[in-house]
Amino acid sequence: MDLKLRLLETFHAKGDDGKDYKVCAYERQRRDETLHDGQDRWLSTGVTEYRLDSGEPIEPHADGTMKALHSGVRLTRSA
Repeated sequence: MDLKLRLLETFHAKGDDGKDYKVCAYERQRRDETLHDGQDRWLSTGVTEYRLDSGEPIEPHADGTMKALHSGVRLTRSA
């Protein structure tokens, strides 16, 4: 299955290291395989993926905080 990411929003977050980070929220989409007319159409998978603008994956938590998976920095969305 082909997947692509569509940018939904960007926002700033403060890291527990004192630095400011830019977070990007993406919607995962899959190719609509039911069409055979040569059109390139994509459908939402219902999954939102978060990444730092550097590309590092982010794990969101139920309390609204996030964790950068490779660096381990904990993030809180800035107001």
